Amino acid sequence: MTQKVHPYIPNMVPKVQEEMLKVIGAKNIMELYSCIPDELKLKENMNIPPALTEYELRRHIEGILNKNTSTKEYLNFLGAGCWQHFIPAVCDEINQRSEFLTAYAGEPYEDHGRFHALFEYQSLVAELVDMDVVNVPTFDWGQAAATSIRMAARITGKKKVLLTKTTAPERRDIIINYGTPDLQFEFVHFDVKTGAMDLKDLKAKLTEDVAALYFENPSYLGFIEEQGPEISKLLKDNQSLMVVGVDPISLGVMAPPSHYGADIICGDLQPLGMHMNFSGGQAGFIATRDEVKFVQEFPSRLFGIVPTVKEGEYGFGDVYYDRTSFALREEGKESVGTQTALWGITAGVYLALLGPDGMYEVGQAIMQNSQYAVQRLNQIPNITGSCLNSPFFKEFIVDFNHTGLSVEELNKRLLEKKIFGGKDLSNEFPEFGQSALYCVTEVHTKEDIDYLVQSIKEVLEK
Repeated sequence: MTQKVHPYIPNMVPKVQEEMLKVIGAKNIMELYSCIPDELKLKENMNIPPALTEYELRRHIEGILNKNTSTKEYLNFLGAGCWQHFIPAVCDEINQRSEFLTAYAGEPYEDHGRFHALFEYQSLVAELVDMDVVNVPTFDWGQAAATSIRMAARITGKKKVLLTKTTAPERRDIIINYGTPDLQFEFVHFDVKTGAMDLKDLKAKLTEDVAALYFENPSYLGFIEEQGPEISKLLKDNQSLMVVGVDPISLGVMAPPSHYGADIICGDLQPLGMHMNFSGGQAGFIATRDEVKFVQEFPSRLFGIVPTVKEGEYGFGDVYYDRTSFALREEGKESVGTQTALWGITAGVYLALLGPDGMYEVGQAIMQNSQYAVQRLNQIPNITGSCLNSPFFKEFIVDFNHTGLSVEELNKRLLEKKIFGGKDLSNEFPEFGQSALYCVTEVHTKEDIDYLVQSIKEVLEK
């Protein structure tokens, strides 16, 4: 059987493959996959169509993408980990610059301002969370949370980690997958009426082998955890670390976790100037105090500023590079791989553009809009606009238990009115029954919210 040379797959020319295999001492390509279990291997030939021209390929891909319905066409109240925020045009303008967009791993000799830009990003996020050290971004919040917890385990030398049950389900799965089998995980209960952490349950589970507690504030369910100082005291008395996940756009109006005792802060940069990209615009950050015990456990790159041999001149480069997996390779604490540095630069642009006053104004606008939405939803018979008796920021649980409709059916009918309704929580949090997580941000107008309320009324009256 003659092997076809595919134009989009490199090194398919038989002669080239033979030379490469000879160099590495392998008889054939399949020998490279000998470690993969046989039951996972595809036995039949793949049905790959003939190669398309560039124009045909573009038409094909655009045809697939055009089947999607975006938030430009429908009114959107979905959040739960990927949120719709206003993106200033300058964010797109700068992150599309060729020296940033095409930069890969890179070293100083091929760097054209990227290290400087990432240093500025780190400085701005550090100011936002009121910490000293911030890393070059990880893949997403889940990765950042999992790495933060791994760091806490290495710092304390303990193997048990507590997670609140209100942790975002997807992040919880990533954390547990990333920590297993080295770490053991246990959940702390919460008050179903308020969402707040059950401190009695926390005390009972704070044994001497607990490395850290991880919780999110604002939480996945939208409520604000107000017991931070009490939680911090319990952890410090037990010599355990407090790891807090945060939505950074909330920090224009909320105190950062460092103010109520957090040792490690992590979160998602997506609200800071990144389009949702069908959930593709994600990047995570980690922040700590400038203490050796924390800094030496960062597996990812950190950029700093140092004087050069020329007086008055400064340069930007890696800090404590020897601690990274790039330097240690297989002996590294973790392997972080390629990171989402472009999104770090974007977040830096967003924060520099808005400044403290702008972040405050955005936070105020979000809170005013979300409060208005809850008040209007409460006016609909048989609906509770926010079923948790706690303050919230931009997300809140809407109770539909007494409407006679499931959230799934309600959302289907809202689609007919060109509305993406809230996320159905009936599977993730069955204790809330037929409830949905709604998200309202600065992009929503009074007219948007009124249209949502009117549409829900019409759906329920049918």
